[in-house]
Amino acid sequence: MSEDDAAAVPPATVLVEFGLDGPVQRLPGGEGTCVRVGDVVLKPAGDDAVAVWTTGVLASLAGSHDFRVPDPIRATSGAFVVDGWAATRYVPGEPGPDGRWAEILAAGRSFHQALRDVERPPVLGRRVDPWARADQVAWGEADVGVPAHVATVLQRLRDVVGPVRARPQLVHGDLTGNVLFAPGQPPVIIDFSPYWRPVGYADAIVAADGLLYHDAGDELVALAVPGPVGAQLLVRAVIFRLVTFALLTGGEGESAAGELARFERVAEIAAERVAHGSR
Repeated sequence: MSEDDAAAVPPATVLVEFGLDGPVQRLPGGEGTCVRVGDVVLKPAGDDAVAVWTTGVLASLAGSHDFRVPDPIRATSGAFVVDGWAATRYVPGEPGPDGRWAEILAAGRSFHQALRDVERPPVLGRRVDPWARADQVAWGEADVGVPAHVATVLQRLRDVVGPVRARPQLVHGDLTGNVLFAPGQPPVIIDFSPYWRPVGYADAIVAADGLLYHDAGDELVALAVPGPVGAQLLVRAVIFRLVTFALLTGGEGESAAGELARFERVAEIAAERVAHGSR
């Protein structure tokens, strides 16, 4: 095991607190930081206060025939987070998104309907990670410095930003690869990434991801973000992903150049949808 791998493995004290004993297996996907021990998944919590709150929200969701969430697990102390780690029950399933765009959007919409009455907590304003900062930039609440070649694409998107009048609520801002499917079972929504935005913004991020990384086209955009409001949400979603990319990579290097080319293409698609009223 490399030094980086060892750093991402929960310490023995965490395993003991959650009552776990057995081999630690790294799970694919995401940032590669989740591990499985038996029928339990452990994930770094990030901000403990945010993780405790979101875990409590998920634990309180009523059962649904349209989606499932992994059951959160409390430690022997009763805590949801121990030394920066949170635990949930492992739920088997195959991730999308290719070929399952409609199912992902439907599951997300049902999930967000279940969250519609959750009140906004103060802890959401504490987030300072790159994703939270990029989200704030997308909604004109903050600004960050980005390299000149990234700034050019960002300005193209900012030039077409207009108002969005839609009710904000708690949403999952990273559904694309985080909906699992199993035969005969409702889809499972994992790795909750909380934001306080209109529900359509979550759909727009799915559409942006499809355009950027999965060769999706007009059919997904029309399904996820129809109409003028959808076009504005798509612009914000692309800004969100673009600024996150810049903050995480600095926008430099050969692979970054290829990714920026994708952003240039998708920025033009988003701008054209705004210009044409998304007919």
